[in-house]
Amino acid sequence: MSSANCSIQIAPGHGIRISSLLLKTLGIGKPHQISLKFGSKLVTSDLVLTHRQGHSLRLSSALSNELKLPHAGKCLVTKRGDNEIQIGPLIGILAGRTEHGGISFGGMSGFFRQQISAGKGKSYCFAFSPKDVNWEKETVTGYFPQKTGGWIRRKLPLPDVVYNRMQSRQAERVTSMGSFKERFLRRSIPLFNWSFFDKSDVYKLLVDDPLAKHIPESHLSPTLNTMKEMLNKYGTLYLKPSGGSLGVGIYKLIRHREHRYTVRYRYRGQNRVVHYTSANRMLNMLMKHQRSRFHQYIAQQGIDLIQVDSCPVDFRFHMTKDGEDQWVVAAIGAKKAGKGSITTHVASGGKLLSTEQVFRQAFGGDASQMLRKVRSTAVDLARAIERNYPYLLGEIGFDLGIDRSGKVWMFEANAKPGRSIFKHPTAKSGERASLDNLIDYCKYLSKF
Repeated sequence: MSSANCSIQIAPGHGIRISSLLLKTLGIGKPHQISLKFGSKLVTSDLVLTHRQGHSLRLSSALSNELKLPHAGKCLVTKRGDNEIQIGPLIGILAGRTEHGGISFGGMSGFFRQQISAGKGKSYCFAFSPKDVNWEKETVTGYFPQKTGGWIRRKLPLPDVVYNRMQSRQAERVTSMGSFKERFLRRSIPLFNWSFFDKSDVYKLLVDDPLAKHIPESHLSPTLNTMKEMLNKYGTLYLKPSGGSLGVGIYKLIRHREHRYTVRYRYRGQNRVVHYTSANRMLNMLMKHQRSRFHQYIAQQGIDLIQVDSCPVDFRFHMTKDGEDQWVVAAIGAKKAGKGSITTHVASGGKLLSTEQVFRQAFGGDASQMLRKVRSTAVDLARAIERNYPYLLGEIGFDLGIDRSGKVWMFEANAKPGRSIFKHPTAKSGERASLDNLIDYCKYLSKF
């Protein structure tokens, strides 16, 4: 299909006015009528050929309203049939929305503004929530950011592609959300990043894949015997809630010499340490306090990670698909654990570092080679998850670690990755790359 960047204008008059250069670029003759498609909306109108310079498409106000075009501007146009042109792509970002004291998308509002801004000039990108869709009329109330702050709403056709960025695990687990998303697929509207990953989901996806060698030994709903065996085998064991995030609810169990054991965890903003004289006492105490939740926990092999300033370091790899449907590393963030903390999360005292600086300090002259190895492994892991996952994926956040022997380990994969790594000055270019890549992937999915 032929495509072109185009200036869309709304002006008085009737019908559609198209520059001769645009028709030539798209490979369309000079028909008396032409069809325009925008999202799910299709209209046909008389065609007037103009000799304006460049790629220009002018619509009457009546035709613009019928198409539900939110505003004039630059975007892409592509030829769909002999005499059919599609405007767009129309990209919808699916999210939870509130209206208490004004329209708000919560803590993700800033990110949505960035993502919509990244699509400016090459798409129509908007945010919406499940309650904004009218399936009978095949319309959606979409929200566009205003320069002065706040959001403006516009009635739109159903989009060409949906980027799922629902912020709440609980909201996505509601039965109606599954059927809601299925309705897009039944209309051949691609929707990517179907839902949050649980930790157990990722392990199950890769259990029979060659890339499983990068996953620490892990057991869902572990028994006391399983935990004791893992402690004896590895010396360190992590207990993680399968559906958790931000390091909340994690326990680190350590076996020392001379029958001493330690549990480290975080409680009410403080790092806590409790010592025991036997594994049974330690595990029984944990089970006593957490029995109702342990069936949702994963026991994971502890890894002896590389360190900086005597503190463990791991890495967040922000992966995105690009315009050629390929996985790329958009950004890497190095995270150093805080003193006494069991995770590298910033909320638990962790600190963001320069990735290059960490690799130089840990690997010296082999830093560049090691970085290439980890980047390649991250791409391979993304491909492995994708080929074992039943839905489209366009974005994954990996928490990767490197042990002292140089082996790469994957601790977590997130389908809705956080963006805290972009706060470090060295990751700013990666932030822009991640936004641009997602727009390009939407263009790919919508065949622009």
